[in-house]
Order: sequence, then structure tokens, then C-alpha cells
Amino acid sequence: MKNEQTIKDILDAVGGQDNVKNFEHCATRLRIILKDNSKVSKEKAEAVTGSKGYFFNTGQHQFIFGTGKVNEVYDEFKKYTKMDESADTAFKEDVYSNMTPVQRVVRTLADILIPLIPALVTTGLLMGLRGLLVELGVEFSPFMLSMFQMLTDTAFAFLPVLIAYSATRKFGGNPIIGIVVGLMMVSPNLPNAWAVAGGSAEAINVSFLGLNIPIVGYQGSIIPAIVAGYLISRIEKELRKVVPQIIDLLVTPFVTLTVTIFLMLFILGPITHTFEIAVSDFIVMLINAPLGIGYIIFGALQQLLVITGLHHTLSIIELQLLADTGENVLNPLITASMAGQLGAAISAALLMNVKLKRTNAISSSTSTLFGITEPLLFGVNLRSLRILVSGMLGGAVGGLLTYIFSLSATGMGITFIPGLLLYTSSFASMIQYLIVIAGAFVTGFIAVRVQSNKISEQLNLD
Repeated sequence: MKNEQTIKDILDAVGGQDNVKNFEHCATRLRIILKDNSKVSKEKAEAVTGSKGYFFNTGQHQFIFGTGKVNEVYDEFKKYTKMDESADTAFKEDVYSNMTPVQRVVRTLADILIPLIPALVTTGLLMGLRGLLVELGVEFSPFMLSMFQMLTDTAFAFLPVLIAYSATRKFGGNPIIGIVVGLMMVSPNLPNAWAVAGGSAEAINVSFLGLNIPIVGYQGSIIPAIVAGYLISRIEKELRKVVPQIIDLLVTPFVTLTVTIFLMLFILGPITHTFEIAVSDFIVMLINAPLGIGYIIFGALQQLLVITGLHHTLSIIELQLLADTGENVLNPLITASMAGQLGAAISAALLMNVKLKRTNAISSSTSTLFGITEPLLFGVNLRSLRILVSGMLGGAVGGLLTYIFSLSATGMGITFIPGLLLYTSSFASMIQYLIVIAGAFVTGFIAVRVQSNKISEQLNLD
């Protein structure tokens, strides 16, 4: 067995196989939930063969191996222990039981939005391709222009449908009902939300309970669709407790759908949509603070969200920005933050005297090039506050460059090298994106070098 020593080390660190309650893996980490966390030896966990880092978060002991490698370790861990992996829902129940309310909200949002990212990434790439062709002087016939608009606009025009489906599925309701409710929320019988915002259409004003309620479609909305998905699943579950099984097929879907769409159109929809707009406008206002201060702060601090796991909340903001403006300014800022930490990590790795440590540090950093920074953060930069702060300085410089260039992406979900595809709308954008990365990387690298004596001493004593 190729990774037998690694698995032995893990089991030894976590208090033996009998102490393992559940396990799972993500893109880079083997995640283990234990029966008794007090049996864990942190020293042994940090010294596991082949592991690029260890940390404990939301009740999970997480060993970082990187993309591809983690799949090997997971499969062999399952075979070695002869334990069947727990059902996905069971593992998630164990995870949720160890989370704070805020962490549960963040994880729920992530579970709803992450499945949508492949479609949204594709849409963003197609937008970039269209921009590149225009930049090259290609002239589109009316038919070809319509085809491109279909490819680039459909996902966002029907975004509430995708989100309502994903949310309903997440909360345990009937996803098909979620799709239907989502379609109703963007029905052509309702005034188009974008047309109303642009002044070319007017909302339908309806008097309800003495209030004048403006009724519009929910094109590009996110929070209302999530609320709709929750309502569907909640109403459906409650009905199944009281509706006789013989008429369940008729009564439950009918009541679920009609009650949900009524509440969304007349009560919860207008409230959540207003809240959504206010939050989005507030965040944009913070980012667009004078003199690029918002860009600088975001570029410096974004990777701290990754450490806490709160970075998933950014997806909802990116979606809203794309739906409202067609541009995503957070994407280059996230990449800038990554590049700063990468520069600091590579610089720190070159200060390590022990070849194995240096090799592991560089290896932990490579996944950052493809948008995955946990191995770098937990395996290298968090070992020294000086390294982490150096990376933050690099991110801040990248944020400033993003502000100077007024740089933004056409999509979301991919960063760093793959993210270059979101800037193909013009050669200038591609060059500016690369300059942002280079500026952040070099700053982080130099900041570590300036402190090389103290950082080198600390790293080589570990």
C-alpha cells in the first residue's frame, strides 16, 4: 500500500482507529471527525508523513495533502481501516453539530452555491471569449450575436431557477418544485427586474393588507431564491406529517407551490430583495472607498477568510455583482491576495536549510497557482506571523494595482492561472491581471526577504 505509513501516522495521531467516528475528503484535505478530540496529539498530527499541514476546524481534524494525493490517501485509508465511508449526509450532520450558528450559515450557503459554479464559470469564459473576438475585430452577424447572448446571458437571467433548485435540494425538499417556483419568479408575465431598474418598464403595484406592494421579476436575485428553496422544503415536510398518503401526490405539491409563490411575491420576496440590494450596495460602497482603500484592505485580508472558512460567503457577493453589473471586481482582488501569500511562502521556503522542509513547503505552495491556498496557508505561512503579514502586504499592493487598473472579471469560480481566462475580453485586461499577480507576488517575496534573519531562525528551529 503506497501510503501505508501516512495512514499509520494519522491513526497514531488521532488516538487510534477506534477513535475515528467519520471521515471524508475535499479537494485538498482528508477530514476526520473523532469520538474524543482529547486523544489527539497535535505534534504527531503535524508530523504525518506526506502531509503538508494539519489544523482543527469546525470539529474536523484536517490533514492537507493537495489535489490528487488526497484521493489516494482517502481510498487507502478506507481500505486499511476496513471502514466504510459514512454516508455524505451523515458526515455533514456530524460537521454541522460542531459548528457555531455563523459557521452553519456559511456552510449552508456554500453547499447551495458551490454546485452552481461550473455553469457560472463556463458563462464567464464565454463572455471573455466574446470580448476577445470583438477585440480581434471579428464582426458578428445578428444571428451569431443572438447565439452568443444566449450562451452568456441565460445562466444569469435564470439564476433564481438554479439557486431555488439547489437550495430546495439542500434543505431536503422536492427539487422539481424548486425549479418551478424559480421559473415563476422570473416569469415573462412579471415585469423584468433589470428593465424596471433601467427605467424601460414599471413594477406592477398591488394593494395587499393596506400596503402598496411593487411586484417585479427576480432576475439575478439570490437571497429570495434561497428563501424560496427553504420554504418549499419546510412546507413540504410539514404537509407530509398530516396529509394522508393516498392524496399526498395531489395535495402536497399543490399547496407547497402555491403557498411558496404567494409568500415570495407578496411578502418575503419584496423584503428579502430589498435587503439583498442594500447589502450588495453597502459592500460595493466599502470596496469603492476613496483612494482604493477598500481594494487595498480586501486584498490584504481576503486570505484570512480562507483560514476561518468564511470565504464561501464571497460567492454570494460575486454572484450579485455579476447579475447586477456583469463584472466581478472581487475576482482579481482574491487572486491578488493569493499571489501575495504565494510570494511570501516561496521566499520563506528558500530560507529553509533542510531540503525536505524546503521541498515540502514549495510543494504545498504549488496548488495556489490553481486557486487552492489551504496547503500553503496551513503548511507554510501560518508557521510565522511574519510570513503571513508579508503575504498580506503583497495582497494589499495587488489590491492597489487592481484599483489603479479598474480591473474586473467577467465571471467567477476560477482564480490565479485558470482565472486568466476571465480577462480575455481585451489584451490590456490580460496584461493588467498578470501585473497584479506579479506585483503582489514580488511584494510578498521581498517582505519576507527583508525579515530573513528572524524568519530563517524560526523556520529552521521548527
